[in-house]
Amino acid sequence: QVQLVESGGGLVQAGGSLRLACAASGHTFKISRITLVWFRQAPGKEREFVAVVSWTWSGDEIYYGDSVKGRFTISRDKAKNTVYLQMNSLKPDDTAVYLCAAGVGSHPSYDYWGQGTQVTVSS
Repeated sequence: QVQLVESGGGLVQAGGSLRLACAASGHTFKISRITLVWFRQAPGKEREFVAVVSWTWSGDEIYYGDSVKGRFTISRDKAKNTVYLQMNSLKPDDTAVYLCAAGVGSHPSYDYWGQGTQVTVSS
């Protein structure tokens, strides 16, 4: 099993920044080959892909959703089994619950989910 714990959400003014963290713990073998992704879900909207750090044999691959490219940066600290989402130039449209999910391997099903962290951007 793998457990995910998110942190770092909060209230920020438009144009500001926040950094989210998703810490993984549990099965050592699975964590060493884990792909971690951020989704977000706003009230009344569908879940949206934000960013992913995808594990591969040749190293991590990173992808972003179109709405956050150039503003958000995802990174992984392997020593801490933690993925960070640095969010800059925040907009009110970024307001959502941000969810961290994980799966084992390069293109996994996301079997493990965190509890979510609220991000609210005021105008």
